This record gives sequence, structure tokens and C-alpha cells, in this order.
Amino acid sequence: MHFTIIFLGHTPASMQGRYPKYPTQFQDLLAPAFEADTTFDAVRVIEGEPIPDPADLDAVIISGSAYGVYDQVDWMNPMRQFVRRAYDRALPMLGVCFGHQIVADALGGTVVKSEKGWSLGRHVYVVDREALGLPEEPHDIALAASHQDQVIVPPKIATPFLASDFTPIAGLVYDNNATITIQPHPEFAADYARALCRWRLNDPFSEEEVVALERSLDEPLERNLMGQLIADYLHKAA
Repeated sequence: MHFTIIFLGHTPASMQGRYPKYPTQFQDLLAPAFEADTTFDAVRVIEGEPIPDPADLDAVIISGSAYGVYDQVDWMNPMRQFVRRAYDRALPMLGVCFGHQIVADALGGTVVKSEKGWSLGRHVYVVDREALGLPEEPHDIALAASHQDQVIVPPKIATPFLASDFTPIAGLVYDNNATITIQPHPEFAADYARALCRWRLNDPFSEEEVVALERSLDEPLERNLMGQLIADYLHKAA
């Protein structure tokens, strides 16, 4: 399987050079869970590269972004069109964070800037094994989060499979059996997620809050488990 990563965000400027770029983080997450010949490339839409034609792709990952679906940027509506075409073709598609949101928005869901504020640090999510149609999946899973926007109404063609008290619609699978999206960031390693917490000092978190968020990441993240879950689901679509 060849994954095209639609790259819609950057590592914060103060962290660049110290941590892998987002496409590399996705490769590190998914490559161990797929066959040895799985390959990746990135289309940097955030830097002006054209959005590809879904007909030319084998599988796609839609990354996170600093933008929200409500922002007026020149690639937002073309991305909605891309999602609809990819969905209609049953192209294996993974959306993460903003990717989760834009897929839901494009296919009839509702996304808002949550009145709950930011979700940051380590969070534990309940996994609905029946919704995934996969055996022997974990009852819950710990992942890093970094978001303020949330899907609050899923599309009618989607079923929630991942939830927390803070983010009730944290993961969706879709009726075409080829689309899976998640709000948290399984691609984030603990050191990167910890640095993001520190980066958020005073925007909006206090020092005391940042320290608590950093300490949450002393507990393990289950990135590999989520990577395998994603791989198992997308294998069925390939």
C-alpha cells in the first residue's frame, strides 16, 4: 500500500529541527503495522502544492492543521471536494485531528470550536470494538491530544468508535468501510506531545497547568496499538 499524506500543518517554528516533521511522524506510526513494502509520500498543500486527484491514489492520510474547517483559506473547499470524491471511490482514507474534522464536515457533520477549550496531553479513550468490526481490540487506549475544535454531530454515514468525556466523538468509521478518522494524535510521541504542552504556556495554560499536562505524559501512550488498529481497519478496505 502507498500512502499519500496531505500535509496541512507545520511543526511550531520554535520546535522545528528538534522533532520529526508530521509526514515522518505518520510513517513512524504506520510503517511497523503494515507490510515491509508500504511506502509514503507527502503533498504539501499547506505550502501551495495542488491537492491530488483521488483516482490517482492508493491510500490517503489527511493531517492535522492549525486551521479550522470554518477558516477561509484557499484550499478548504477543494479539500472538502477531495474528501467527497475519495469517499465515493472508497479510497482507503485516514483523517487525524483536523483530518477527522474536515472529513466529518465534508460529509455532513458539524464541527465547532469547543466551549470546553483545549484538550492537551495524555487522554484515555474508550474503544467501541463492535463499531470497528475488529476482534480483540482494547477496551480503552491512551493517546496524545492537541485540539480545541471538535466534531459535535457526526455525519449520518458515520459511526463513533472512540470517545472520552472531554471528546465524545473522538473517532469515526464510515459506511463505505474505507474511511477512519480520529481526533487525538497517535502519530505524536511522548517527547513531542510534552514539548507541545510547554509551547502552550500562557496560550492558554498557566505554568501549573502545563506541568500537570507534562506529567500526564509520564504514563505510556499506546501509539503502536492504535497504529495496528488503523492498519487492520484499512487492510480490509485495500
